[in-house]
Amino acid sequence: MTQSNENQHGQSPNPDEIKVTLRSTEELADALPFLLGFHPTDSVVVAGLHGERGRFGGRVRLALPDDPAQWADTAAQLADCLIENSTRRGQRPDAVVAFLCQDPREGERPGDVRHRLEPLAQSLRLAFGRLEVPVVEALCIAAGRWWSYCAPHPDGGPPEGSVLPPPGSTAMAATAAYAGLPAPVSLRDLESRLRPAAERHRGHEIALDMASAELVPRMLADASAGEAVKERTLVLARTALERFRASPAISDPARCDRRDDRLLTDDEAASLILGLQDKEARDRAAEWMEPEQADAALRLWRALARRCAGPYQEHAAAPLALVGWVAWASGDEAEARAALGLALDLDGQYTFARLLHQAVNAGLDPELLRRSLRRDRRRRVIAATTTRRGPAGAAGRGPGRHSLGGRRARTRR
Repeated sequence: MTQSNENQHGQSPNPDEIKVTLRSTEELADALPFLLGFHPTDSVVVAGLHGERGRFGGRVRLALPDDPAQWADTAAQLADCLIENSTRRGQRPDAVVAFLCQDPREGERPGDVRHRLEPLAQSLRLAFGRLEVPVVEALCIAAGRWWSYCAPHPDGGPPEGSVLPPPGSTAMAATAAYAGLPAPVSLRDLESRLRPAAERHRGHEIALDMASAELVPRMLADASAGEAVKERTLVLARTALERFRASPAISDPARCDRRDDRLLTDDEAASLILGLQDKEARDRAAEWMEPEQADAALRLWRALARRCAGPYQEHAAAPLALVGWVAWASGDEAEARAALGLALDLDGQYTFARLLHQAVNAGLDPELLRRSLRRDRRRRVIAATTTRRGPAGAAGRGPGRHSLGGRRARTRR
């Protein structure tokens, strides 16, 4: 199996030549964090293989459901998503490899994880088999060990599993370093920057209660009231964005997040969270993805996601989707996958997050969406200028509404 490597910004010293060949099941198990950009935990991952040499193509990760009754549906969803995305790009995979990643529960040994997840591995083989794509390898990875479901004891390996190679000691790690790829981080570390703190902050919830009582009736009222809420949300967001731009990021992520949290008052954050439930306001905010804005926007959306606790957890889908979009547009697929995965865990039907998640998994170029957003911004500016300067009656002849969610209604999609 071969994997071409590109750095975090889609560039490499020579992407046509810098490749790594995986020569054993052990090297395949070790390669997983490099394929995703992070060490997956509580995850099921599938990756397509192409051609005689098994070149890696699209890959999809989903959270591993705790309930075994959901495993067959999860396997079917993964199979449909990977095959559909790959086929849309004209690269239907010839085969698939699967990874089941979970640390032992309390009282479990690593080998117990392998046995407990075996029905999920079988569900994956059946789901891909129905689509006529074979699963040529399925690995369980737990507590620094790995097992193969296709060859339970590969190369005479022990039933308690084989130990993963030490970090940085493999050909994959060496090639990734040469290509400029960052070392994989922990998925838990990525997600911790996007989740509310373990201890509930009553002030955040009170502010959200008050903002909800004020804004939701107006958002559901007539069009003029909803438009006023949208414009107010964008003014608040621009003001906050400039505040974040004036406070550059700190290299220590934990310190940076604590400082960023203090840049927003409870009332301000609550108004932004509620206002971004309007998909047009969210789509307008998605335009802040240019290099001079991206870092501040990413930190702002993270800070808002961290405020969505208690009964307002599902409201985090909007800022999480914005985190995913800006991270993807900035070349950070690892954080994009993590953020979009969390958004879909909260609301599996959130259209904006689903479309972005599919695009990232399909390996599409975010520049296509950036161009669309730039065109819409130019049309809006031109339309506003024409309305101010043009003849009477010019207002209302501007461009049609653009929505990344795919619908015109001002609903949370």
